[in-house]
Amino acid sequence: MIKTGIYVDGENVRLNGGFGLRYDVLRSYGEMGACELLRANSYLVEDQERMSTDIRYRERVYRYYDNLRRFGFKLCRKVVKKYTDDTGKVHRKANSDLDLAIDALLQSKNLDRVILLSGDGDFTRLVVALQNQGLRVEVVGFDSVSLELSRTADFYVSGFLIPGLIPREDYDEETGHPSHTLEFWKQNGYGWMRYYELYDDGLVERRIFFHRSALEEDYPDDVMSDPGTIFTFQVVPSDDREGQYKAENVRLLRRGVVV
Repeated sequence: MIKTGIYVDGENVRLNGGFGLRYDVLRSYGEMGACELLRANSYLVEDQERMSTDIRYRERVYRYYDNLRRFGFKLCRKVVKKYTDDTGKVHRKANSDLDLAIDALLQSKNLDRVILLSGDGDFTRLVVALQNQGLRVEVVGFDSVSLELSRTADFYVSGFLIPGLIPREDYDEETGHPSHTLEFWKQNGYGWMRYYELYDDGLVERRIFFHRSALEEDYPDDVMSDPGTIFTFQVVPSDDREGQYKAENVRLLRRGVVV
């Protein structure tokens, strides 16, 4: 069995398009194939002052905590601290990056694989340290992902491409799969989209042909070539190749942001 640990930088995920993260799907991703999930930590920011005065906020937070515990995640909470600068402006501070890094390093001796959910480039050194101990490190990011972090990881995937990880109210068979452009030849007017399907034995990469005429709009070249840009499309039978499929109704879901 491949001993796996999941470490979620909750605040980074929340602020970069990962609000509503499905922890049940994340757990399934961590346990796929011959993997055994030994550690599952989520690092969260807690505003105790607001919780003491806002009943609805407190109830939402506790329901969220209960949901994480139900799926076997340990809550690692960092209390928001407030301070006033010389101009009288109030600042909020709560950073759990160090806590996450220390836990991952201390627990790594019992692991073979680490899944890090964050786009924060400050974790690049942590990724290297874990790799130097023989671990496979996978990074799942959303918006504002550090290019250095994604390239350093043994495997990087956008969280928007993992089926069901982020709930989409508009997702059904009509709106189609989330994907990104793998290759696009502007002069020829066609290319390939990459998307993923999640099975019990792993995350499987799929590729599908598309023609420029399938695009909802004539998107700029930088949008088409950016691997962080997420599209949706429908899978339909190919017109001229029996048994083959192509993408239709390709539309932009969100622009990629790389830092």
